[in-house]
Amino acid sequence: MKILVITGPPYSGKGTQCELLKHQLGFNHISTGDRIRLEKEQKTSIGKIMSEYEEKGNLVPDSIMKDLLGEIIDENLDAVGIILDGYPRTEVQVDTLLDLVKEKGKEIQKVINIEVPKEELLIRAKKRAETSDRKDDKDSQIHFKRIEIFEQSTRPAIEYMKKRMSVVTIDGLGQIADITARIKSEVNASL
Repeated sequence: MKILVITGPPYSGKGTQCELLKHQLGFNHISTGDRIRLEKEQKTSIGKIMSEYEEKGNLVPDSIMKDLLGEIIDENLDAVGIILDGYPRTEVQVDTLLDLVKEKGKEIQKVINIEVPKEELLIRAKKRAETSDRKDDKDSQIHFKRIEIFEQSTRPAIEYMKKRMSVVTIDGLGQIADITARIKSEVNASL
């Protein structure tokens, strides 16, 4: 099983690209955010623990995320590969992920960082708010907050990843198919 990480700022098109790549590469798309929501909805043991932390306004500890990612990897051992979308977001999470894949005897083939200027991110956020049923997409202050959190936590994590694994930055502007082709070219070069 091969592991690909897709990262980039909110509204950069990560989810869209992951879905397209899933079909083109035959990989499973793992959205950690979707999986966390599912675990909490189904009230699994991990989901209950996550809910308890979040209800108190605390971040879910990395050890819990490591357990969840371990489950995800184990569930996908027969897959050609997986695309991790939404993880890691901090330097500590980078180390957690690297430790986990090493324990599982796997490695990360490539990290794709989709880069989009802030002005374009805000335009995309507004468009998504018009078409999405997600309550959090309707608040423009949340758009700014998400981008700010990315700049404070995830951008340094991407720089940290560059020291630990193969990271390629892709221009996230242009037609969706062109962006997909750029990513696919980089991924195919490493498989």
